Amino acid sequence: MAGAARDAPERPEAEEEEYRLSVCGKLCYAIGGAPNQVAGSAAAFFLQIYLLDIAHITPFQASLVLFIGKASGAVTDPVAGFFISKSKWTKIGRLMPWMLACTPFTVVSYFFMWYLPPFVSARVVWYLIFYCLFQALTTLFQVPYTALTMFLSTDQKERDSATAYRMTMEVLGTLIGAALQGQIVASAHLSHNCTTNPPLNTTSPTDSWHDSPSYPEPSDSLSHQAKVYMIAAGVIGGVYLLGITILFLGVKEKDDPYALNSDRAIPFCKGLRLTMKHGPYLKLTASFLLISTAVQLEQSNFVLFCTHAADLRNHFQYLVVTILVSAAVSIPFWQKFLQRFGKKCAACGISWMIPFAVMLVTIPNLILAYFVAFVSGLSIAASLLLPWSMLPDVVDNFRLQNPHGKGQETIFYSSYVFFTKMSAGIGLGISAASLEFTGYKPGLCRQSNDVILTLKILIGAVPAVLILGGLFILLFYPITEESRRETKLALEVLRRSHQSTENLDEHREDTSV
Repeated sequence: MAGAARDAPERPEAEEEEYRLSVCGKLCYAIGGAPNQVAGSAAAFFLQIYLLDIAHITPFQASLVLFIGKASGAVTDPVAGFFISKSKWTKIGRLMPWMLACTPFTVVSYFFMWYLPPFVSARVVWYLIFYCLFQALTTLFQVPYTALTMFLSTDQKERDSATAYRMTMEVLGTLIGAALQGQIVASAHLSHNCTTNPPLNTTSPTDSWHDSPSYPEPSDSLSHQAKVYMIAAGVIGGVYLLGITILFLGVKEKDDPYALNSDRAIPFCKGLRLTMKHGPYLKLTASFLLISTAVQLEQSNFVLFCTHAADLRNHFQYLVVTILVSAAVSIPFWQKFLQRFGKKCAACGISWMIPFAVMLVTIPNLILAYFVAFVSGLSIAASLLLPWSMLPDVVDNFRLQNPHGKGQETIFYSSYVFFTKMSAGIGLGISAASLEFTGYKPGLCRQSNDVILTLKILIGAVPAVLILGGLFILLFYPITEESRRETKLALEVLRRSHQSTENLDEHREDTSV
């Protein structure tokens, strides 16, 4: 491979222009994926507390909704990968039709996921159905969208640049989602019964706080709390429609540049087996499986922690915004960092949040909370950017080892998302079940000491262990910056040889005619 790399000719300037992406194209691609992050952010930060304190379902039921919903999205990933890999090329591409078709249904399922039905007994079934639908439909969008990176350009730098644009916009989308949802629904979680000094005419302050529910009875489907959540869902649904319009108008999908017309797509089951045997892919997936689960736990329990364990219920929306502003601003920094020092080296930034999160758990303090939020944003940015920047390198490495197969991109991307969603679903399910086990009571101003301790563990100790485990696995990831360069040049030789073969075949056909 190194010999082929050394013998590779320089790419002509005209071809450089052909594979270079415009800033406008990168922005349109990035904006197209932002709505999924807007909705995902709102759900990650607020769905659990919505189910517990607005819908008034039990923590065990909430754990079922969260786990089964994530599992349904995870199961949809390989199914989506299978059908998309079988799709034929159309005038607008092979991936774009999937994204266009699923968006309207995603908007509808997202709105009803935040609707408070008038009945009480089967309410958990309502949320289970629409959360599962939402997860499945977002998967049908996300798999072709992430695989689209491979069909924007064959140049690794251009793909990395497009990924950085995408991750910056997705973090901004996460920020917009959390900020919109937080500002619109903040009034639903303010309780006039929860005061710093409990009433003087009670014999036990603790009893007073425990016996005063903060939120309306679940039978009140037209309450202010329910309405503000539906308003937020409607606004985010509009963001979905705007994003898909910009993506469709601004991005041109290119066909596989490495495959010969005579090459056949690898059968899905065989391709999946080859994918699961590919060492770099297994190590990358295992590492970020643990890291993404840690981030999901932080997101889903952060609002509950601020509300019940750190006495920061009036600041949680601003802390969430601080996290996401920090993440959005630091994406360009991490992109420059990984270009200069390498992608594996940049992974060290993910661990920065660990000591500060532990400090916040042990010493709850407002100023410290904002500092922890800022540092956590830096770490989250690195954890978001790195896997999607490293996955195209894994696909290129696989291409080099299997030069006559095509259509593997969606299998790599769908199976990666499958594993991360499944692990996140298990983590969120265990998280909500732990709150049930320790006695979480929906609607109370102050929870028991066992619940508070559980929230501290879910915010501090558990993510720390998961992140350290993920980074340890990443030490054995074999693709280095030098091997990336060699792979790039070897693939360039392969692409040129394919073009020469096709031109020769066309010439022979013309001669025979």
